[in-house]
Amino acid sequence: MPELIHPMTERLQLRQWREEDKPVFAEMNADPRVMEFFPALLTRQQSDAGVDRSIAHIEKYGWGFWALELRETEEFLGFVGMKNVTEDLPFAPAVEIGWRLAFPYWGKGYASEAAKASLDVAFNTLNLSEVVSFTPLQNLRSQRVMERLGMRRDSLVFEHPQVPTESPLLKHCLYRINADEWFREHSIK
Repeated sequence: MPELIHPMTERLQLRQWREEDKPVFAEMNADPRVMEFFPALLTRQQSDAGVDRSIAHIEKYGWGFWALELRETEEFLGFVGMKNVTEDLPFAPAVEIGWRLAFPYWGKGYASEAAKASLDVAFNTLNLSEVVSFTPLQNLRSQRVMERLGMRRDSLVFEHPQVPTESPLLKHCLYRINADEWFREHSIK
């Protein structure tokens, strides 16, 4: 098993999931505000399965979609991190960065802060050449986070294979950032 990576920022800890995260995460995944740009709310069983997949990815690679907590209070906020994309996506293989935070924690810069820490791991520890992110065309909030991270929108607009074809959320946009872009933006000046 590889060494587990647990990034930290001034305010946030990205860590492996715990059993006690599951009910809070399930509550978050049943919130229509949080799940606005997903095809459906998640059941407790679906939510728990997502946690289990995240745990398995982190155990296999040392990194993944980490549980996110506020360092000061140890409150669970949601998740931020990276994972390998599924093979059915038109830009696979690739590593994606993603996030999902409970509604009370929106608008505080937590997603951007934790995502920057994740990209630092991607390019400085894992030596990845590129990281992608994607979201439905309607999800302008996530697109703004991607842009704050220095990601650029790709010309590819694709139909997500795991979204029902009749869904208005079928079409997704793709963002990318490569190592050169990251280092140019984050070099010591």
